[in-house]
Amino acid sequence: MAAPSRTPRVSPLGTTDQADLDAFCDGLWLEDGLARNTLESYRRDLAQFARWLSSTRQTALSDARTEHLQAYLAEFSRRAKPASQRRLLSAWRRYYQRQLRDGRIRQDPSAAIDPPLPAQRFPKTLSEGAVDALLEAPDADTPLGLRDKAMLETLYATGLRVSELVGLQVFELSLNDGVVRVMGKGAKERLVPIGAQAGDWLRRYLSAARPAILAGRQSDALFVTRQGKAMSRQMFWRLIKQYGLAAGLDRDRLSPHTLRHAFATHLLNHGADLRVVQLLLGHADISTTQIYTHVARARLKQLHAIHHPRG
Repeated sequence: MAAPSRTPRVSPLGTTDQADLDAFCDGLWLEDGLARNTLESYRRDLAQFARWLSSTRQTALSDARTEHLQAYLAEFSRRAKPASQRRLLSAWRRYYQRQLRDGRIRQDPSAAIDPPLPAQRFPKTLSEGAVDALLEAPDADTPLGLRDKAMLETLYATGLRVSELVGLQVFELSLNDGVVRVMGKGAKERLVPIGAQAGDWLRRYLSAARPAILAGRQSDALFVTRQGKAMSRQMFWRLIKQYGLAAGLDRDRLSPHTLRHAFATHLLNHGADLRVVQLLLGHADISTTQIYTHVARARLKQLHAIHHPRG
């Protein structure tokens, strides 16, 4: 009989490093309101670096020097994507800037580290015809199908992150005003228009499907399951794949985020300003939205060719 597989043991953090990370993450949560996923990623990156420092340099996290960061980054970059490297650098900078501010160090060792060059990347998206096929896939004559139809229409109409969509509460939706109030990353609130079609499907869902699904149970969640609980990200991901297959779409190119990209791309194709798209998506920095600039440039060329006398 084969021996059971063992999970690789992760060496524990030293007491000082553990206390530093606890204080650092508590401070980010209290002062900056960072999202839980971001805090967990920063803690994980810094904990791995602290273990490396302890085992290879016999140094505490707060005592690291620039050459330590450079050596670790050289190793880390061989197994990590540029986006992960940039996240690590962001964690370093936040951590050591806080240490500097609190007078625990005299110099920020991350200040001399250059970020990796961003890779040219274009988000996966869908054509307007493909989106129409996906939105038509649910059977809106059943309570669950009507719920799924309302969710897909809302996602495409608003460009919400999937975590924002499944986290919506009933009181955050104002059908009379045609907007939804969203709590995004960093606990930043924004109002997003929902559009006429999505609004109509939401009214139908709220009046007929949601009460039938809840069957007398109470819930503040806007989108609920047969168990009377809020829809999870994982469950909605599976539904997207299911309806994509029914619509004849490539499942490998389909995810909840694909509809968010389609929302932004189609807005730009129809003449929306990049700054407006930034606000609707809830991007804190325009640089994040600039992954869509290739769409804007293509549309400018098209408009120039149509309207310029020598186009």
